[in-house]
Amino acid sequence: MKTKVVSAKLDRVPSQLLVIFALDAAEKKQPPVIKLLTANSGVAKATANVLSSGEFAAGSCETVLLHAPAGCKAERILLIGLAKLSTAEVRKAAGAAVRFAKPRKLRELSLAIPQGLDPLAASRALVEGAYIGDFDPDTYRSDRKDQSIEELTIVAGSEVKEAAAGLREGVILGEAQNFARSLVNEPGNVMTPTVLGQKAAEMCAQYGLSCEVYGADKIKELKMGAFWGVTKGSQEPPALIVMSYQPKGAPATPVLGLVGKGITFDTGGISIKPADGMEKMKYDMAGGAAMIGAMQAIAQLKPAVKVIGIVCAAENMPSGTAMKPGDIQIAMSGKSIEIINTDAEGRLVLADGLAYARQLGATHLIDAATLTGACVVALGMVNAGSFSNDDETYRHFSDAFQISGERFWRLPVEDDYKEFIKSNIADIMNTGGSRWGGAITAAMFLKEFAEDTPWIHLDIAGLAWTEEAKPWMAKGPSGFAVRTITEWVRSYAK
Repeated sequence: MKTKVVSAKLDRVPSQLLVIFALDAAEKKQPPVIKLLTANSGVAKATANVLSSGEFAAGSCETVLLHAPAGCKAERILLIGLAKLSTAEVRKAAGAAVRFAKPRKLRELSLAIPQGLDPLAASRALVEGAYIGDFDPDTYRSDRKDQSIEELTIVAGSEVKEAAAGLREGVILGEAQNFARSLVNEPGNVMTPTVLGQKAAEMCAQYGLSCEVYGADKIKELKMGAFWGVTKGSQEPPALIVMSYQPKGAPATPVLGLVGKGITFDTGGISIKPADGMEKMKYDMAGGAAMIGAMQAIAQLKPAVKVIGIVCAAENMPSGTAMKPGDIQIAMSGKSIEIINTDAEGRLVLADGLAYARQLGATHLIDAATLTGACVVALGMVNAGSFSNDDETYRHFSDAFQISGERFWRLPVEDDYKEFIKSNIADIMNTGGSRWGGAITAAMFLKEFAEDTPWIHLDIAGLAWTEEAKPWMAKGPSGFAVRTITEWVRSYAK
């Protein structure tokens, strides 16, 4: 997608599709109000009738198309509603504009920055939304038609420099999020742990990051018994992916450790899952994909902070060599783990990933995983779960998701919950042994391996896959958390 910023009067912008945002004014019992960065009488005249007609309420992502608008150079004007004036709404609306244009064979569109928002933040949100909207998961359809947007123009007022900076960031983050989505979208017979390692290494080579991809020998050498236990049931070899961003001039500390769950297919192992819906378990590496996508964005945005990215990739399969309920695994940290349920495998690979990040020098940790259905039960598919053992570290994270527009809800990791995962035979059990507080007991398990290092855990099970198409996003992998993790990293460079 070619992108550019122009400074021009909107009625003078030549475009297949000029996109303008309207704010719902129903609470004030008034017609919708167009939000433009600068007043434009030509656009106002062209849209006056439809705005006053009552036919267009300007609800969130609601659209109305005007052909051959009088007095304007654009071939069409698309009005899109905003529920409120915010970068999050603008991001969705930009995605909706792209999703509107694609099936209508419109390959070029222009987006007007709305009045009342910071031009850098608004431009960035518009571009992110456009890239997110442009992604389609139909990779393997024999009748697939490329409907991608070829050219995107951001129409600014006088603050072109700020808008151009926002556009650059938006392209980087949008591409990184879509890269993560493309990894998650691949089926399990294609996206094996080995291939995930290859994709991560190719990305690192392209963007100037260091990368090492290790196999079983290294995992055994590091005594990653928890990770190795998960891998034993599969014929596919595991991959320990280690990415490193070491910018010149960055201070010695902090060193940020990004750890992702990379289960490329999860059957549940011996504690096998029901058949219904198991095909989606190719998305169980979405946390790892988010970390790989974030590292791609970090490499281009170049924050002055050191970052280590680790993805523990494996298949969780049942076989005669698979880990069994009742087994004891010794983690890299030396802690012994009683296996209660082999389908609680994500926390096992993360346990060793967190320990290894600490060994490599990480002073702050963040992990991401499609970890528990319990988190989806608790929060639905609106917020992801977030947990932390350190309020200052979480403050950085909270600031980050205010910028990214992604939604998280902090859940507790209080010591009383540790009672749920105490084992009679080992140091710790890999599940709480009951339905209650499942997302929290999983986080408590991981907390044991973060130890005293400031740490954040993201349970993204409900947000990593979009069950139904949205006006701004296709059904399928979402690339959730890439933007927030990137912003969290950038916050330590400010």
